[in-house]
Parts: sequence; C-alpha cells; structure tokens
Amino acid sequence: MMRIFYFLLPIILLFHGFHCVAFAAVADDQFAFSSFHDAGLNLDGTATVTPEGLLELTNGSVQLKGHAFFPAPFRLRRSPGGAVQSFSASFVFGIVSTYPSLSCHGIAFVVAPSKNFSTALAAQYMGLANIDNNGNASNHIFATELDTMQNIEFEDIDNNHVGVNIDGLRSVQSHTAGYYGNSKNDSFQSISLISGDVMQAWVDYDGELARIDVAIAPVQMSKPARPLVSATYNLSDVLTEQQYIGFSSATGPINSRHYILGWSFGVNQPAPAIDIAKLPKLPRLGSKPRSKVQEILTPIGVATFLLALGIVAVLLARKRLRYAELREDWEVEYGPHRFSYKDLFHATNGFHDKHLLGAGGFGRVYKGVLQTSKLEVAVKRVSHESRQGMKEFVAEVVSIGHIRHRNLVQLLGYCRRKGELLLVYGYMPNGSLDKYLHYEREKSVLNWVHRFQIIKGVASGLLYLHDKWEKVVIHRDVKASNVLLDREMNGRLGDFGLSRLYDHGTDPQTTHMVGTMGYMAPELVRTGKASPPTDVFAFGTFLLEVTCGQRPIREDAQGEHFLLVDWVLEHWHGGTLLKTVDPRLQGHYNVEEVCLVLKLGLLCSHPYNNARPSMQQVMEYLDGDTPLPELTSTHLSFNVMALLKNKGFDPHIMAYHPSSVVSIGTISDLSGGR
Repeated sequence: MMRIFYFLLPIILLFHGFHCVAFAAVADDQFAFSSFHDAGLNLDGTATVTPEGLLELTNGSVQLKGHAFFPAPFRLRRSPGGAVQSFSASFVFGIVSTYPSLSCHGIAFVVAPSKNFSTALAAQYMGLANIDNNGNASNHIFATELDTMQNIEFEDIDNNHVGVNIDGLRSVQSHTAGYYGNSKNDSFQSISLISGDVMQAWVDYDGELARIDVAIAPVQMSKPARPLVSATYNLSDVLTEQQYIGFSSATGPINSRHYILGWSFGVNQPAPAIDIAKLPKLPRLGSKPRSKVQEILTPIGVATFLLALGIVAVLLARKRLRYAELREDWEVEYGPHRFSYKDLFHATNGFHDKHLLGAGGFGRVYKGVLQTSKLEVAVKRVSHESRQGMKEFVAEVVSIGHIRHRNLVQLLGYCRRKGELLLVYGYMPNGSLDKYLHYEREKSVLNWVHRFQIIKGVASGLLYLHDKWEKVVIHRDVKASNVLLDREMNGRLGDFGLSRLYDHGTDPQTTHMVGTMGYMAPELVRTGKASPPTDVFAFGTFLLEVTCGQRPIREDAQGEHFLLVDWVLEHWHGGTLLKTVDPRLQGHYNVEEVCLVLKLGLLCSHPYNNARPSMQQVMEYLDGDTPLPELTSTHLSFNVMALLKNKGFDPHIMAYHPSSVVSIGTISDLSGGR
C-alpha cells in the first residue's frame, strides 16, 4: 500500500490542485504514523527525524524553534465558503528535560494556512507568533498547546496546562494537565507534562456543534471518556479554504527536548488508532551508565595495596574539600533550585579568569556551560557570612526564582559554600546596556529604536515586579549596568534575585540603605527605606541616562559633580531640552518619543515620592494610552549630594563607578555586565 501511494501521489497532486488529504488511504481523508522514517514531513528549525524514527521537534538547544508539517494541505470545507468539517487528531508525545521541575516551553498541535513560520519567535511564543502578530485574526491559526511555562502576558493559568488557542498564544480555554479516566464519573488525576513519561493526546472538532475537545492520558490508557478541555468555538470563522496540519515547539533558557512518537489524523471520522507497540522508545537525557571496572585484578602485595588505598583516600579527601558545600537540613525543601558546587565549578572551568564577565561591589560574574544540559549560565560568586536570617534569605532567593517574564533575567538557582553564595542566572550574550552607552566605543551605537524598545522592556519588567507577580518585589538597584541584552537586543532587568519582596497591601520592613550613587531617591538617602517609588526614581534616572548617553552623575569644567537630572531640568527650563539628547544619535530619532522619555524621566525623578507616577502609569505614558501630565514644578531637583555627604559618603570618589553600591547590612549589587 505504501509503494502504491507514493507512486500515485504526484498524479493526485497534479489533478487535485495539491489538495492531498491522506497518507494511508486517500479516499478516507486520514493517515496514521507509528514511525516517521518514511513520513515525508516538511521540517524546519531544529526539527528532525531521529534514526529510531522519532520526530524530534527541539534538540536541547536554547532559544530555538522547530516545526513539522504534513506535506500536503487539507481541504477542511466541502465547498468554497462552506463550514469547516469535523476532524480528529491523535498523537503520542514526550517532553524530556534535564531538570525534573524546569522545562520550556512546550508543544503545540497546529492547523494553519501556511507552513512558513520564519517570523515567529521561540521561547514563550512557541514558534507560532511574534510580538507584533500574536492574536491577529489574519493568522487563521487553530492550535492546542501543551504548555510547560507560565507566562503572565498570555494569562496562563500555571506552568503545566493544556490550552485551546485561536490565532495566538492566549488560550480561549485551558486546564491544568491531567485526565479523568475511562468513566465519566472518574475523578481528575493530575499529570506532569515534563515528567519524561510518554503520553497520548486527542484533539477533536465537531463541525456541527462547533465544539473543540482535548484530552490527554498516559500512553497505556485508552481515550478518556471525558475531555480535559472543552471549548465552543466555530472554526469556520478562523480557518481558510486549505489548511496545513503539524506541530510547533520552542525552547527558552532551559534545556528541553520535545518529541512526537506517533500521529494520526482523520476528517469526518475519528483519527485512526496508533499502534502503541510499534512506537520507538523515548530517549533519556544524561550520560549512559558506565561499566564497572574490576577494582582488583590480582593482589600484588599487601604493601602495594595499602599504598594504593592511601593514595585513593588522599585524593578523595582533596576532592571532597574541593567541592565541599554548606548544606543544612532546612534547605531540602528548596529542591531543584539548588545547584551542586561541582557542576558550577566544571561549568566555569574552575572559575577561570578567561570566563570572567565582570565584577561588582560584592562579587565576580563568570560565564559557564552546564555539562549535562549544555545550558549557558552566568554564575555570580558573592561573599557572605553564615548568620541568623540566612534561611529566610535563601527562601527569598528561591521564591524570586519562580518569576518568569521576558524582560527579566531568570534566576535559575543558587549554591552555598562556607563563606560564599553562588547565584545562577540565565546568560545574556550581548552583555550589559551600560557598555553600549559608556564603555566600549568599538561597539555600534544603539539607535533610538533600540533604546526606546529597551526602555519599554525594562518598564514592563518593573511593572511586573511591583504589581503583577504574587508578591511585591522591590528591585533596589535599577541602573544601566543591571539591564542585560539578549540575542535580539531586548532589554532584561537583571540582578533582582537579591531584592526585597513582601505581600501586596503590606509595608516593606527593610531599612537598609541600598542603591547606586546617582540613582538613589532622596527619601532613601534620608531613611534607608526602599519602596516601589524609590525604584521609580531610579528608573527615571535610567531614562535620562539612556536618552542622553550620560552617567547619572556629571562633572563640570571646575571638577564639581552634579546630577544628570539637574542638568536636564536646567535645559527644560531654558527650552533647549533636545540639546541633552545623546549626540552620537546624530539627530536620528523620533522627537516626540525623545521628549516624552526626557519629561517622564524628570517626572519619575521628582523629589517627593507621592508625586512620582506608578509603573502602571509609566507604561501607559510610554504606550501612548495616557498623555503625560504637564511638568509645572520649578523645583524638581534635589541635592542628593549633600545628603550623601551628611551620611559619610564621598561623591567625588564614587561618582564614576557605576558598580559602586551604597549598602548597609545587606547584599544588593549584582552588576558586572554578563
């Protein structure tokens, strides 16, 4: 039958306008694959068929995407303009991750008018859409997502769910992954999509009822009697005359592999059953078990044996001391967020200087590659003293490690040794923003489009920390050196792993003055108490720094230091605001956007915290949803220098060191441009 099909396929395509709709039986509009060796799928990105016959959508590389589509389109309407017919799909899948509780970003079964997804993004966009077209009705896409990462921007319910999507990544209906069993009265059983177990999914569309049903279950089970997700949606309003069917998957900063083991599809009939016994095996990550070497070949003599035993004992003792960690019983509850020192040591080649990315006020940052997962990370070594409160401190770090946002650098975990703490972050290949603004002149000048994009990204990240996450997070050190750039030059606010967090509606209790010279709000200098408005003040200085290309503390011809905000304010009063714009832009910028950012920077830098906007208002101003209020005060500036001198700090010494962090009794700076 297979040979006959491949012989007739060109003739069928020629006479039916490439409307081939079957694999095993053309007339029945159906196909079934128990192996993908001879499937002839169209593959792109990281997608490939393994020697074992698996469809591997992603290969463990980070921030990439892969697609696999049946080669010919399906005609899902009986006639032009007619209703979309019923169809049914079934597929067996597995997701393998290096870490048992971390993976990204999942698999999507896709019905689309085209196989070309070259403009789609990886990570949370799962290779289906991008920032501009996500949710557009012109996409004509129906998808069922098996999502392993919670993204607040798409209103995901959790990091382990099944969703029905129309034209983008926001689900019209979703449910935590699980199944109800073979009886309609069976209770719900949860299931982890990233368990590494093989599972089966069923997607059914009833054209008469305009209903979409989705179910999943362990591969040994038959199709559940009750669907996991059921949504009423008329796909005749979405799908075009011809549609391609296939799969899309993408990775983010975590090593993950997404596999399809079998697949079937049918139009106006149930998808054919997949022969589970013929499916290839799902691979496992990690090194293969090594064969044990015979420990003693022949006893040569007691003396030789004791000598060898002594050498081994010395080597083991040295190795144990080399990789020794500080671990206490209470840390067991934090689980996978703790990395072993041995893994981090090997990832950074022993923290060799050639892997050094930068140094901040409290430690050094190294680039590393984890040997098992091949994940690129940035490892920050921070000195600390073991003292009361370390348990709460680690709990806070691990809690913040759950934050996921496209404009925040992800804190992956930590490790403790005697006298030092190691923090593990996702690696940002383009380093820190301040290098583009102040240091490396051989780098190309950031144009205004990129700068404005970075500004809006950082604002979005701060808004998430202040208002959108389950707790309020105060960053306490917003500045250009803590804004890192990913491969697409998107700005990501980093080093928030050592910020303070508290419940919404409560008052932060910290009274330690933490921050960087030039970014600290007046009330922070006076009282040492950080709050969301103190972050807004620092963000205001950041806006001026990015737009003017100047450091927050400037030096005049007489050697006197003064704040950048005072300089911009002086030009605003004089009606020469545009003279403050970075001259390296050579006038190539949007005047309205530049004026908006400069005025917003002054407003955010208001000396009175109750006069500053919230980050929600800042986003509305930047997006143009709300007009910026007129600046009327003639005394916007505040002499922070005098306050710092009263506190015992010398601005003349610290003015030109962006990593100089004022900190009393706590650790806050994680700069050092990764």
